[in-house]
Amino acid sequence: MPTHSQESASLPSYPTLYEAFLYWLKLGCISFGGPAGQIAIMHHDLVEQKRWISEHRFLNALNYCIILPGPEAQQLATYIGWLMHRTWGGLIAGGLFILPSLVLLILLSYGYLRFGHLPEIAGVLYLIKAAVIAIVLFAAHRIGTRALKNSAFRLIALTSLLAITLFSTPFPLIILVAGLIGFIGHHYMPSWFSVRATKHHAESASKGMALMDDDTPLPEHAKFSWVSFTKVLLTGLICWISGVAVLVVCYGWQSVYSQMALFFSKAALLTFGGAYAVLPYVFQGAVEHYHWLTSAQMMDGLALGETTPGPLIMVVTFVGFVGGWTQSAHMDPFNSAVIAALVVTLFTFLPSFVFILLGAPFIESTKHNLKLAAPLAAITAAVVGVIVALALFFAWHLFFPATQVSPDYLAMLFSAIGFIGLLKFRLSVIRLIGLFAVAGLVLQLIKVI
Repeated sequence: MPTHSQESASLPSYPTLYEAFLYWLKLGCISFGGPAGQIAIMHHDLVEQKRWISEHRFLNALNYCIILPGPEAQQLATYIGWLMHRTWGGLIAGGLFILPSLVLLILLSYGYLRFGHLPEIAGVLYLIKAAVIAIVLFAAHRIGTRALKNSAFRLIALTSLLAITLFSTPFPLIILVAGLIGFIGHHYMPSWFSVRATKHHAESASKGMALMDDDTPLPEHAKFSWVSFTKVLLTGLICWISGVAVLVVCYGWQSVYSQMALFFSKAALLTFGGAYAVLPYVFQGAVEHYHWLTSAQMMDGLALGETTPGPLIMVVTFVGFVGGWTQSAHMDPFNSAVIAALVVTLFTFLPSFVFILLGAPFIESTKHNLKLAAPLAAITAAVVGVIVALALFFAWHLFFPATQVSPDYLAMLFSAIGFIGLLKFRLSVIRLIGLFAVAGLVLQLIKVI
């Protein structure tokens, strides 16, 4: 058995901020596969290979990120970057996690608006949309099998599905009521609402000691203090208020940019359960209320968002770009679209950075898990119903297009094939989209669609 001194001697050298910058940039470019895949990549790289952080500390950070609104994988990167290299490390890690996706989506959105009417592009998007329906249904199945453990949770999921489908109940209200049911149910019906803490299933633990090991003394910046907490909170509020103020002064209160900043700030606080859960809320606001884009464009945007690395909530960049393009007024459409895309992305992710920089010192200092299992389990059950509603909405628009009298049986067939491929043959999302894109192009060229 190696001694403690031998293990310490075998530790890798502490990464410089530049070395960390290169890793986070690489991660941002390869982070396909949704949060599960992104978290698995970070676990493999940072716990098993580089040994920057121990298994326990990694899971402790992950548990905190899971209960926050926002994309947990991006927040986990921010957390680890902050732990290793202070505030700048967190900003770099979290920023680079989304930067490649931001650039790609701006380019794809421009190509979509300029060339999306071409038959070849339409054919590719046609089957990608069928793949998206399969992906959303598979997400509901995957979350549902984990979350709907008994009749109580299944009833919550069914109720949320009916509430948003039949009565257009606002998503925030669904989440609030579900959390309240879980909180009350945990106290009065504990046998129905008791849940075991979730664990991240890692195939192997860290080999040897890590730079940030379980017993490594906390660095000074990671110690909780009310002074630091207040500074971060005030800085976050100042950034948000000044950002909105600049947009209002430059473009006016009723401008598309100011309205997007306010709307997506609210959306950022509601992303419990991932992007699929908040998309109905984004749809309600962006399509039905503000009319920044059409329902067909929203679905195309989700299809494009599935093809890029980074968190799926980056689809809001597409929403911003299209909204800025169509509402450009006296500005060049491309410039207006880029401004809107940047505004939407900034205000969507600003709360995630603030939450990590606010709470991470508390998590590191206390090492206690937060006791929110029952309310979170109820919220997750409600999210399952919302995700199914999203899939039904997209399926209705694709399978029963307004321009056709009869249903689109080809889209139904490919959606079913995609779901089976994900469920039975464990196809990756990016591979499924690639296969369907090629198939759509071929079908268009041979005039089947």
